[in-house]
Amino acid sequence: MEIDRLAYERALWAEGVLAIAGVDEVGRGCLFGDVVAAAVVLPPGLLLEGIDDSKRLSEKKRDELYDVILANAVAWSVGRVDAATIDRINIRQASRLAMKLAVEGLAVRPDHLLIDAETVDLPLPQTKIIKGDMLSQSIGAASIVAKVTRDRLCDQIWDLNYAGYGIKDHKGYATKVHREALLALGPTPLHRRTFLSKYAIEQQTLF
Repeated sequence: MEIDRLAYERALWAEGVLAIAGVDEVGRGCLFGDVVAAAVVLPPGLLLEGIDDSKRLSEKKRDELYDVILANAVAWSVGRVDAATIDRINIRQASRLAMKLAVEGLAVRPDHLLIDAETVDLPLPQTKIIKGDMLSQSIGAASIVAKVTRDRLCDQIWDLNYAGYGIKDHKGYATKVHREALLALGPTPLHRRTFLSKYAIEQQTLF
């Protein structure tokens, strides 16, 4: 059965709630780099074909949809929290902070937040939706914006600044190539120290 990705939005529109922000994050399970969140407000009634959980889409499709989402959005914003903060406050709180920053960065104040499996520490009505990136167009759009933003950081900045780790290919996740590079080169300042202990990676840094 086809998923109605506007079911949550339509119920809110029917109550007169028009400025709905979808919110999601990416990079929660990475060993390296920021956790990145996005908030996206789409126009009431708009249906965008192809929106889905960003992990279920090809890179080419995500890039195409990223441009479509930004072209149609009433407002959009990205929030980032770095590795040092992740280590200090833990990954769940860092993810929630990135989401909060994304919502606070919107050019319009949303009337309601639809959030993927989380809550945000803001005085706004909000609905936590498990698998929200697959079930809600607004959250799916946010997941695509967050994923493309973080992937481009990996490709265009972090991979160049920290050559030899393969960041462009594994995006900071704990692949065999990444773990071997860590053992050979040591962690960078962008590696999450609290995550590395699971893999018995030497804590000293060569940078």
